[in-house]
Parts: sequence; C-alpha cells; structure tokens
Amino acid sequence: MYTSHEDIGYDFEDGPKDKKTLKPHPNIDGGWAWMMVLSSFFVHILIMGSQMALGVLNVEWLEEFHQSRGLTAWVSSLSMGITLIVGPFIGLFINTCGCRQTAIIGGLVNSLGWVLSAYAANVHYLFITFGVAAGLGSGMAYLPAVVMVGRYFQKRRALAQGLSTTGTGFGTFLMTVLLKYLCAEYGWRNAMLIQGAVSLNLCVCGALMRPLSPGKNPNDPGEKDLHVLPEHSTESVKSTGQQGRTEEKDGGLGNEETLCDLQAQECPDQAGHRKNMCALRILKTVSWLTMRVRKGFEDWYSGYFGTASLFTNRMFVAFIFWALFAYSSFVIPFIHLPEIVNLYNLSEQNDVFPLTSIIAIVHIFGKVILGVIADLPCISVWNVFLLANFTLVLSIFILPLMHTYAGLAVICALIGFSSGYFSLMPVVTEDLVGIEHLANAYGIIICANGISALLGPPFAGWIYDITQKYDFSFYICGLLYMIGILFLLIQPCIRIIEQSRRKYMDGAHV
Repeated sequence: MYTSHEDIGYDFEDGPKDKKTLKPHPNIDGGWAWMMVLSSFFVHILIMGSQMALGVLNVEWLEEFHQSRGLTAWVSSLSMGITLIVGPFIGLFINTCGCRQTAIIGGLVNSLGWVLSAYAANVHYLFITFGVAAGLGSGMAYLPAVVMVGRYFQKRRALAQGLSTTGTGFGTFLMTVLLKYLCAEYGWRNAMLIQGAVSLNLCVCGALMRPLSPGKNPNDPGEKDLHVLPEHSTESVKSTGQQGRTEEKDGGLGNEETLCDLQAQECPDQAGHRKNMCALRILKTVSWLTMRVRKGFEDWYSGYFGTASLFTNRMFVAFIFWALFAYSSFVIPFIHLPEIVNLYNLSEQNDVFPLTSIIAIVHIFGKVILGVIADLPCISVWNVFLLANFTLVLSIFILPLMHTYAGLAVICALIGFSSGYFSLMPVVTEDLVGIEHLANAYGIIICANGISALLGPPFAGWIYDITQKYDFSFYICGLLYMIGILFLLIQPCIRIIEQSRRKYMDGAHV
C-alpha cells in the first residue's frame, strides 16, 4: 500500500559515495533485484494483509472477553498504528544493523507477539503482546522491505514498488480466508499460534535482502585496525621467539634444562600477547560500533528532525492534517465490517465471499487504474487524487444506509477502488516538497497515517457503545475525513482568489 519509502534506501545505509557506486552494479534493475520485489511482496502479504484481516479476530475477542467494542478495537488499532508510527524510528536500526538484520529481528518479534497473544487472559494483555510487540515487529520488517526495493531499482522503481505493494491486496484476501478457517476449525487461540508460525516467513524474506555492497569498506578505520592488529601481533610473537633463539645461540646454552626454561618463559609471553591482542581487538570493535551507531543516529536525526523548513510549506502542513483524518476511514471498515455483517444477519453470504476481500481485490485494480490515469499528460495528478478522496468519503457516508449484502458489496467495491489513491501519495508529496525532501516528508505523512489508524477504530467502537449503532461512527468519521479534504482545498482556493484579485486590479489600472 505504501510506496512512500522508495527513496529512503539511499539515506539509511549509504552515503553519497555509495550512490554513485550503485549504478554500475549488475543487480540494479535486474537480477537479484526481482528477488527483492518478491521478498517485499510476501512481506506485504504477511504484515499488511494480516492487519487488514484483523476484523475476524476482533469478533472472536468480543465474544471471548465481553469488553466494549471501543476497548477491543484498540488491539487492532495499536498493531496498525505502531507499525506506521515507528517507521521513521526504524531508520536508526537500519543505519546500525542493516536492512537484513532489522527485517529478521522484526520477523522474530512479530511472530513472538502472535504466539504470546494466544495465551491472553484479557484485552489489556493483548495491548502489550499483539498491539505493541507484534506492531513493532511488523514495523521492523515492513520498512526494510520497502527500502530494499528502492535501493535495487532506479529506472523501474515505480513499477517495482507497485508490484510489491500489491501484496497488501492479495494478503487481505488470503489472510481473511485463512483466519476465518483457522478460527472455525481450531479456535482463535490456536489460530494465532499457527499465524505466529506463518509469520516466521518474514525472517526468510529478510534473509533474501542481500546488501548491494557485501564487501567491507576499505575506508573504514575500524575495518583497517581489525585487520592490522592480528598481523602485527603475530609478527610480535614470532619476533619474540626469534630473539629467544638468538640469545640461546649467543650465550652458548646447550643443555636441555636451559631450553626448557626458555620455552617456559616464551609460553607466558605468547599468552600475554594473545590476551593483549584480543583486548585490543575487542576495544577496536566496540569503538567502531560506537562510531557507527553515533553516525547512524546523527543521520537519522538530521533526516527526520532537521526538516523544519518543510513546515513552512502551507500545502504540506495541510497535507499532514489530511493524513491525520484519511487513513482511519479506510481502516474502520476492515475492523468493523465483520460485526456489521453479524448485526444484519448476513453471515452466510459473507462467509461465501467476505466483504473485506472485495475491498482488497478491487483495491489492487484501483491502484493500477488510478496510476495509469494520473500518468496521462492531459490529466492532473491532484485532480485524480481529490476525486478519489471525494469518492471514498461519499462511500463512507452511504455504507450505513446499506442493509443488504449486494448493497454493501457495491459500496465496498467503491471503497476499495477509490482507496487506490494511496499509490498517488508519493507523487503528490513530491509535487509539494520536491524530490530532495520526499523521503523525510513522507516519513511525517506515514506517522500521521499511523496516528489516524491508531485512533480511528476505537473511536468508532466508542460511538457504537454510546449509540448502539455503527451508523454514527461512519457519519462522524466521514465528517472528519471531509474536514481533512477541506484542508487540501484551502490553499488552492486562496491562490485562485489571489489570482482573481490580481486580474481585477490589473483591469482597474488599465
């Protein structure tokens, strides 16, 4: 779903010199680069797909723990929100550990979160195990997957990101069917155990993230010292032995007792040299790691917190406010649709073809079709983006009015198609801030989306607890979404008014 991090790969691990060395690399735009696309595709299936299918587990948690819908929805929202919110901060791990290690650790943490959640005694337990642990692991595995695709592609980067992010749609469809089957056959606890085992495939995906520059950096002083020390220490030991033998010849000591004494003296000397060598090697390694962590932190801090000039861009600030309201309107149907189906007694029809799967499948086509339309020379990307937003907010308003499976299916198809504008978000952001600030600006947008995903579904559940209807939840979220769209329209309207005023003043002077 998020092609926003496609340029971050150049910022996290490599400096400007490394960017130049990437071009002649044989795997750029080909070879192992397509394995990166495959790896990222499966990461999107396992992470984003499973998160969009959490509505199935949300129903099971409501029946198991008998808590309010608002409180229960916090579990799914925490997992989704933390996955996005921690995105900019995962850059620190990528800078120090690399994409491969970060993704593998993320896969382990995500799997651990699923497994521990199977033993949950209450909803508050799920907040920690599933919301925080699984969400953090998802963020650690998701961001490297997007970064590595950006690193391996230059000419075909948009195509590669588009292909890899379609895993979200496929994953939503597959994971919804899988979780429904597992919950029906084995219960939700065993289903989470099995899903935890499936999530270990994130480690396999991480292992495929082979760095472009596997060789060691000869300019790194730490690397030089680590290589020089053993050779120097070995020579010292050899020279010590040679001095012992020279003294033996000069002194004319030929008896066996003297030889034994000399050998006994050489052994402690060699052991002492080995200890010193190991101590120095450890010291140099710690020093090198400290310098690397410090450099990584400085790059991370300057990349995400040294961009105050972005906030002087009024349109970008309006875009942030839009992102705060937009993503929750896309997430809420995934979380609450399964229960709405139960309230309307449509479970049998929904079991044949889940409504969330309709959103996921049409979402794939929406991303491709909207992208093709936006690339037409006679059509503005902004117009396509705004039209898709208006279609989505209109669908959110209409959804509570539908009480039949056919009506809900049509609205879900509209939601899935119009939400394909996510593929246009990097283009819109680039138009606002420029290519040089795209990565940093989009990191802020992703955080705003994460906050929206974190607060949206619990808010909808809280409104239901008060009104005993989901209608007001969708109406209020639709209104908030409309406010976000209005933020996008304020600056263009001001610009149009200023242009009209200038024309009027020019005409008055004439």
